[in-house]
Amino acid sequence: MANKSKNIEMITGDPKKAIIKLALPMMVSMLLIMMYNIADSIWVAGLGADALAAIGFITPLFMVLVGLGNGIGAGANSLIARNIGAGNRDGANNAGLHAIVLSIIVSVIFTILIEVFMVPILQFMGAGDTIQYAMDYSYIIFGFLFIFVYSGVASAIFRSEGDMRRATIAIAVTAIMNIILDPIFIYVLNFGIAGAAWATVFSAILSCLVMSYWIWGKKDLYLDLSPQNFDYSSAIMIDTLQVAIPSTLENVVFSALAIIINSMLVLAAGTTAVAVYTASMRIVQLCMIPLIGIGTAVLTVAGVAYGAHNYQNLKTAHSYSIKIGFAVSIALGAIMFIFSNQIATVFSYTSASASMAPEIATALSVLTLFVLAIPHGIMSSMMFQGVGKGTYSLLITLLRSLILESVFAYLFCFIFGWGLTGIYAGVVFGCFVGGTVGYIWAKFFIRKFKEISLKKYTPQEE
Repeated sequence: MANKSKNIEMITGDPKKAIIKLALPMMVSMLLIMMYNIADSIWVAGLGADALAAIGFITPLFMVLVGLGNGIGAGANSLIARNIGAGNRDGANNAGLHAIVLSIIVSVIFTILIEVFMVPILQFMGAGDTIQYAMDYSYIIFGFLFIFVYSGVASAIFRSEGDMRRATIAIAVTAIMNIILDPIFIYVLNFGIAGAAWATVFSAILSCLVMSYWIWGKKDLYLDLSPQNFDYSSAIMIDTLQVAIPSTLENVVFSALAIIINSMLVLAAGTTAVAVYTASMRIVQLCMIPLIGIGTAVLTVAGVAYGAHNYQNLKTAHSYSIKIGFAVSIALGAIMFIFSNQIATVFSYTSASASMAPEIATALSVLTLFVLAIPHGIMSSMMFQGVGKGTYSLLITLLRSLILESVFAYLFCFIFGWGLTGIYAGVVFGCFVGGTVGYIWAKFFIRKFKEISLKKYTPQEE
């Protein structure tokens, strides 16, 4: 109980300390996830540009897959944190159980839909010559959808009560096992691109087993997720979905953006350009790990502050996260720019992929600015998710990604005639403008929340 109390005291105390303590393990977790994503790309790159391009086409769909679990997890995280802030432990328990039930329902529905319509989806995306590679990989990954959805929900449950240690360990198990199994399945067992998919599935299953043991075997969480504590409530389902649906749709938006960008790349320079962009964005995503870690911490801290009607902690969490986000982005962006040539060689170690190195280096040089353009947008979106305003976060993402990034990419590439560089520059510029709008909106929301809190919850002096 001492560790449980310590975690709760941490997330209800100083928001700056809570963000750092929550963010650092989350950064490690995200780093591990990205490491095994990059490992997939590196090992698959050895099969040639078509195989790597196939991963690029599947990645948007995989983001939707992961988004299902992360979306439900974000909804559960927000609701559990708000209940903890309000001192309602029973409500927090029930919220966690509802999220698990929801993950089962959603997994069954989407597994059927995706498996049935996989080929037309890939054809619509323009997979072309890479479609067989894409099918070999995607049928396996999407066939085990529940594993990934449940993993996202279980991790969020640990994070919601401030238990980042075990959330990190679970992800570490997935990442390390995937990195070990990738070369074995792809080359030693000669499974090819399907081997990368099986490595990912087996690794995720092991992680889920570990988390399930902690939840129902060891039973030493602050939350008690015993089945008898489940009391179906439409209100809890709706509250969870109010964050889960927009959060999931955000991943759909990112996937739609990736499809649009991939289409532009194919039009501008063929499928090899998709392979180049896929490799480059892996590195960009690696640099974004600290930002995502900080943003995930903000979700929990903001939820607790909102549940406790503590506007000062909410304001501090938002502002502080943006400051440290920009500091980290500047440092990582500089490293990415300086070593772009060296990084590019990692994805061009065979004769089949050697020609991509100069193009990847060029893409990395421009996309460095993406890392600098996104902190204020991410932190504002995650703050909105934390307080249960998932729709606000979704609107920011729609504006930033689906509208501005795609529009500017098209303008810079095809109207201004900048070619591939124009696509990269458009993505960067659209991200910055959209994030700025989100930041202004978040500041306005916090100001209104302060007025409401002072009016309703501050004792009146006589």
